[in-house]
Amino acid sequence: MERAKVYFTRKLSPEAVVEMYKKLEKELPGKVAVKVHSGEKGNQNFLHPEFMKPMVDYVKGTVVECNTAYGGARNTTEKHRKLIEYHGWSKYFDVDLLDAEGPDLELDIPKGKILKKNLVGKNIANYDSLLVLSHFKGHPAGGYGGALKQLSIGCASSAGKCLIHTAGFTDDQNIVWDHRASNIDFGTAMAESAGSVVEYFGGNAAYVNMMCNLSVDCDCCAVAEDPCMKDIGILSSLDPVALDRACMDLIYASEDEGRDHFLQRVWSLDGEHIMDAAQELGYGTKDYELILID
Repeated sequence: MERAKVYFTRKLSPEAVVEMYKKLEKELPGKVAVKVHSGEKGNQNFLHPEFMKPMVDYVKGTVVECNTAYGGARNTTEKHRKLIEYHGWSKYFDVDLLDAEGPDLELDIPKGKILKKNLVGKNIANYDSLLVLSHFKGHPAGGYGGALKQLSIGCASSAGKCLIHTAGFTDDQNIVWDHRASNIDFGTAMAESAGSVVEYFGGNAAYVNMMCNLSVDCDCCAVAEDPCMKDIGILSSLDPVALDRACMDLIYASEDEGRDHFLQRVWSLDGEHIMDAAQELGYGTKDYELILID
């Protein structure tokens, strides 16, 4: 597999997101789903809709999200829609909760070691291409969250999230947290489910990671730690594995005093395993060329 191109700018602005997408020279065809994180109620770190607006407008996209599989303000369609309105997403965009109504769409995972299927919201079938806008940060279950997390947990329905978190044991929200998978199995399951979404869109996908508000906690946390590192910039790629690897390498290269705290979160949960598993599945590579954009 050839080295993937990853573009990087230290600029952090809504306009820079569009600039980094343009560097990919990838015109997303047809109806574009733009995957974002709507932010849990109480979370102070998620990227707000105003920051995403120029990018979503540029591709004439529809913002898409899925319900969660844990207690909070996003685990039912009714609550999630109210929070989407409260956070301002529906003020600026058409927002599609992909799993607002069942039945879920099953995506086969023929090479899966942990999962043989992925469950995603059925509305994903209404889109021809996918733009994944990820807030790169830590994560209390996966170690870190970036493009691969958005493709896996992010695109999975509530039931699909349960399957991933339990390494295929159950899709029942009532028992999922008593049967959480090991770190390695969880990372493998995330890589497998992410790969099924990449395969589904058949190359009609692009990825942008924003390295800011660098907390060890995810935007899914109602009570999240404040950022422990200074903002780094924006990266883009057509390869989600290379993109996440480049972001992690920028963390390693940083001299920020909060770097070790961030890395400890990643290491404690074997967070980098997802990239190894994804590369093994063949839909991305950790071998990349970083291209700096002034």
